[in-house]
Amino acid sequence: MALPHEQEPLLQFDQPELNLSRNYIIMSATAATPTTVLSDDSSDSAGNIDQDEARRILRRIDWHIMPLLFLTYAFNFMDKTILSSASVFGLREDTHLKGSNYSWVSSVFYFGYFLWAYPTTLLVAHLPVAKYLAANTFVWGAVVASTAACSNYGGLITVRFFLGVAEATISPALMFITSTWYTRDEIPTRTGIWFAGNSVGGIISSLLAYGIGHINDNIHPWRWMFIILGVATFLLGFGLLFLLPDTISKAKFLTPQERQWAGDRIVIAGTGRTENTTWKWDQTVECLQDPKTWLIWSIALLCQIPNGGTQNFANLVIKSFGFTSLQSTLINIPYSIISVAAISGTGWLAGRFRSMNCILIGLIVIPPVVGSALISSRNSITHGASLFGYFLLSTGPAGLPLLLSLVQSNYRGVTKKMTMTALLFIAYCTGNIVGPQLFISDEEPTYDTAFRAIMICYALAVCLVAVLRLYLQLVNKWRQREEGIQGSAGASGAVGGGKVIDIVDCRNITEVVNEVQLQPEDYEDVTDWKSFGFRYRL
Repeated sequence: MALPHEQEPLLQFDQPELNLSRNYIIMSATAATPTTVLSDDSSDSAGNIDQDEARRILRRIDWHIMPLLFLTYAFNFMDKTILSSASVFGLREDTHLKGSNYSWVSSVFYFGYFLWAYPTTLLVAHLPVAKYLAANTFVWGAVVASTAACSNYGGLITVRFFLGVAEATISPALMFITSTWYTRDEIPTRTGIWFAGNSVGGIISSLLAYGIGHINDNIHPWRWMFIILGVATFLLGFGLLFLLPDTISKAKFLTPQERQWAGDRIVIAGTGRTENTTWKWDQTVECLQDPKTWLIWSIALLCQIPNGGTQNFANLVIKSFGFTSLQSTLINIPYSIISVAAISGTGWLAGRFRSMNCILIGLIVIPPVVGSALISSRNSITHGASLFGYFLLSTGPAGLPLLLSLVQSNYRGVTKKMTMTALLFIAYCTGNIVGPQLFISDEEPTYDTAFRAIMICYALAVCLVAVLRLYLQLVNKWRQREEGIQGSAGASGAVGGGKVIDIVDCRNITEVVNEVQLQPEDYEDVTDWKSFGFRYRL
């Protein structure tokens, strides 16, 4: 597998004397002769950004954007899954849950999420995204804290429904922000970073639950869990409101020249500008007609059916291995550490290698296939082997961020991308609604049906991701024949009057932004189907 800087140039040249040691190659969409742009002293001219300054700007963007996204996703996970810890600290008894009540309390969160998933993606693209996210976070924190006031099944299921509505905005907003600020090569790594907040949140919530679990008062530990997390989430809203910019053009931590450079690099090497766009129904139709939409949707569904069950029943399953309630919260810590490593590691690899995304999805869901097979055979193996099988499930969550980065980097057109985002999270909701229902109360604590279903879902996901990769390869080859050039999976397509530029590294991006004169049409909102030279990441 070749590294990005080792990949073939846009064109195969017949002239052996042509010097291919230049920093980048531009191919005109209307001419057969390539123009090689030299790296000279022009990068030091007035108005240009040099290499060192470009790296400083990117670091500044990272330090202003990524910590906020990471924290938001950490709280997103903690607030959603603290239910699992609360279930072993008196929640089920205090709210008088019986039979399948707990399964429905777990699932109803995703009914609210499902209901609000599409409307909120429309709002994310049309409202000031940072302010909308902050306002949503205030509501979200209040809903989490109010869970502590629930005393029966009706109250609990109502609050969980509205928590789903509140959290439906988080992932689409973070995806939109990531594709606004980062290039196609940078998106997988940055997505992996903020999505790792999921698993870090799992570690924090386990430690929090362990500490709070020692409280012995009339309020009860599970209520303190929701109160503390709800207040912390509400306070996070102020950080988003005052520190997160709505757009690149409103980023106060950058100078006007730096904002222009940051925006131009996304036009050239990202998936296009996201500011001042309108909703285009033709892009919605194109998204629905795109075969890769439904392949990605199906893979997401298959990966989220296991996720929905294991998130909410994890502590109950661990207790069945012979551990106490307090011990079950601590055992989730190594599980979360493995997930962090899988998410961040695969995110980095997907950003480094343009043809590895689908392969990585297939690889990281194989351990859960084995793990679920072990747990479903627990009657004939030791508790230690079953616990090992449980830890093998921990790589499964890395599949979703890889799918998210695939959507962010392979879809152009704001409406098309946000429609795909909504569909992806509808699949996410559907899987998480179905998942808890597979944990049949009569089968507690072994849940044989659930773990057999998890094994089948992950196995099918491996097959479908192979089909997706083959499809994207065939489309790339077809477009290469039709357009007459190799194109690039690291660029947005033709810019600067019809030039397709292969972006290979940070140095290359800086030179391209300095050299290429962008035209008004380069800022237009067009889809990947209509972008000359656009190639899909595999």
